[in-house]
Amino acid sequence: MFNVDSVTIMGPTASGKTSKAVALARALKSEIISGDSRQVYTGMDLGTGKDLDEYGEIPYHLIDVLPAGDKYDLHRYVSDFQHVYSHLIERGLTPVICGGSGLYVETVLSGVRLPDVPENKELRESLRGMNLKELTDILSRTKKLHNITDVDTCQRAIRAIEIQRYYIEHPDEAAAADRQDVSPLNSLIVALDIARDERRERISSRLRSRLANGMVEEVKKLMDSGVAPDNLIYYGLEYKFLTLYLIGQMDYDEMVGRLEIAIHQFAKRQMTWLRGMERRGFNIHWLPYNMSDIDFVDSVVSLMQA
Repeated sequence: MFNVDSVTIMGPTASGKTSKAVALARALKSEIISGDSRQVYTGMDLGTGKDLDEYGEIPYHLIDVLPAGDKYDLHRYVSDFQHVYSHLIERGLTPVICGGSGLYVETVLSGVRLPDVPENKELRESLRGMNLKELTDILSRTKKLHNITDVDTCQRAIRAIEIQRYYIEHPDEAAAADRQDVSPLNSLIVALDIARDERRERISSRLRSRLANGMVEEVKKLMDSGVAPDNLIYYGLEYKFLTLYLIGQMDYDEMVGRLEIAIHQFAKRQMTWLRGMERRGFNIHWLPYNMSDIDFVDSVVSLMQA
């Protein structure tokens, strides 16, 4: 019936991905796999935009699978995703992948398999105390076997160096993580197209709504439960700025203003990532974000049959 095995719905934050994914999954009698790097944590609901009430009867996966305070990464996501995806395919379903974490979604769509790289304590000790520029310089001198490493903090840069060293020492496993040696998923990729001004208005409106509905209280509850402030700051965006406010490092108005700017910048980076995916060979079908659910489903089903 369909010429694809799955459908992937992407788009910037606040573009309405969840509602469109639910409408499609309902029409296909299928299930949703989240492609979000923070929705895996329990108790982090408003800040990650889970919108669980929108799912209704539709089953979802890779949401609320770890306690807040834990550290999830790309390697774990790829492994978890492949387990869920293959299980849904075996059941004869057409998975609907829904996500805003471009790195996570692109990685699984590319078909790579990332081995579970063990911790190299001796290497980590030798890198301890170096700044991000020094670590990035070291990484740039290491032969790159793939281009999917996220290195925006010292911790992640050290992990990236650790992974590259492991790949050099284990060439067979490195080949499984090289996009040139694997087949991408047969997935129809749909992105929600939204004008910049509309996107900015929706982001600002959603932020005000979530603050009014208890997002500050959500973060305070996490801290009261024992989640360390540094761990919450590590998660970025809402959790970073709300934590800084709660520990007294900025006042409320400053927190809201800086958070709003950060989310706008994040949405811009998401759009840049999507355009980058197109340059890297992914065929993305752009549909208006404000299509009715019925029209959206009809359009996607037509693309699946094309």
